[in-house]
Amino acid sequence: MSDHARPPADEEPIPLSAVQHAVYCLRQAALIHLERLWAENRFTAEGDVLHAVADKGGSRKARGVRRVMSLPLASARLNLTGIADLVEFHGDVPFPVEYKRGKPKLHRADEAQLCAQALCLEEMTGRPVPAGALFYAQTRRRVTVPFDAGLRALTEATVADLAAMLVSRQTPPPTPHRARCRACSLLELCRPDTVARPVRQWRDRMLAKALEAP
Repeated sequence: MSDHARPPADEEPIPLSAVQHAVYCLRQAALIHLERLWAENRFTAEGDVLHAVADKGGSRKARGVRRVMSLPLASARLNLTGIADLVEFHGDVPFPVEYKRGKPKLHRADEAQLCAQALCLEEMTGRPVPAGALFYAQTRRRVTVPFDAGLRALTEATVADLAAMLVSRQTPPPTPHRARCRACSLLELCRPDTVARPVRQWRDRMLAKALEAP
């Protein structure tokens, strides 16, 4: 999807949460948002408890900063919609804050979800959103996230992948980052080893044929 392309009017909006799922594993995103599958585990339950605090909504001002909880967000350009846990307004500049269980991770799934919120805020307010923050419950600390060119490119590319996947209605194969599967609540529904085996067998047969060729 180009920077200025608009999705067809009849396309269902992409949830902001799908961006986090897709960066972590596009197959996980398809199982949740295309096949409508879901399963709880300890990690999802802890996340639900954490977000219950933010979902109360409301707005207040302290030390010159206006804080709005559960703020609805949308982007017509990217066909995104969702709710921000918290948006602080430092003057006219929005600063999104997303609550997460656990601690900072090696992958950028949480950062991309936060960046998607920033892209919505920029479109809605007409103001640049240079940074936001992730609050992790395990460390009880905020991690500031600059929305640099690399993160913006990753976020928009992920949204394009999601849009293509939803239009095709095809669930992709499992992620090559197989260590991520262990923490996934959809592991039993996804069955990545079973799905990946035919692909590996086909690849091995093709390789064997290539080696046998004169």
